[in-house]
Amino acid sequence: MSTTTTDGVKVTVKPAYWPERSSPEAGQFAFMYTVEISNVGAESVQLRSRHWVITDADGRVEEVRGEGVVGKQPKLGPGEKFEYTSWAVLRTPFGSMRGGYQMVRPTGGSFEAKIGEFVLALPNALH
Repeated sequence: MSTTTTDGVKVTVKPAYWPERSSPEAGQFAFMYTVEISNVGAESVQLRSRHWVITDADGRVEEVRGEGVVGKQPKLGPGEKFEYTSWAVLRTPFGSMRGGYQMVRPTGGSFEAKIGEFVLALPNALH
């Protein structure tokens, strides 16, 4: 699990291996991750875009950029939260993800809410 707070936006990520979508013999290891975005600040914010950096155990890096998350650009008032679940596929049984969300305020200011690095791993893969 990873929790990072930037400018009043707290991002918590809980990853898990997804065996039903994985095919280890074909080099496909699927991981789901649930993200909770909380506005712990005093001003409203809106998530506009995302940027992920996904690294597998062989050092291969994939960057993903896009508008919003799961087709939404949630607006969060002070104290509000938004949660979603998404997934990623690696060619190795473990790796990591990190990134950021581009956030805007009603006043026009913008900033990147950091997503701290978290590990994607098969159960017991790192023991």
